[in-house]
Amino acid sequence: MLIKIIEKDEEYYKIQDLVDYLKKSIKVDEAGAIFTFEGFVRGKENNSDGDKIVDKMILTVHDKEKAEEELKNIAEYVKIKYGVFEVAIIHFIGEFYTGDSLFLTAVLGPHRNETLDALKDVIEKTKFEIDFKKEEISNTGTKIIMAGG
Repeated sequence: MLIKIIEKDEEYYKIQDLVDYLKKSIKVDEAGAIFTFEGFVRGKENNSDGDKIVDKMILTVHDKEKAEEELKNIAEYVKIKYGVFEVAIIHFIGEFYTGDSLFLTAVLGPHRNETLDALKDVIEKTKFEIDFKKEEISNTGTKIIMAGG
């Protein structure tokens, strides 16, 4: 299982690295699907107050080891629930700018439907259950977004 929380620029991963990792699984001969997701910093957001332009985002986690363990639990949960074979999750922390990757995940499974459902579950559980703090600095001010915990 490839599960890491990484300080930006400490290690470099891209989606293809996760795909390559999953394709080395002993279950790859039984697999028929890999789904991936890359979450990155959005630079502009339209809302009722006008355009918000994001200058940067600072993403931190209170307890890195605990958060990694929680990510491993999410991966194990979706493997059991959906019958998928392998899950890879990389979440970056640090200071980010428009287009910078924050979150990479990939799921290897036997068929497309359950593999895609597992991927969606990984994304949602990571967003809402892991104790990340996002500090978004934009032309409208600074906004603190707490998740999970």
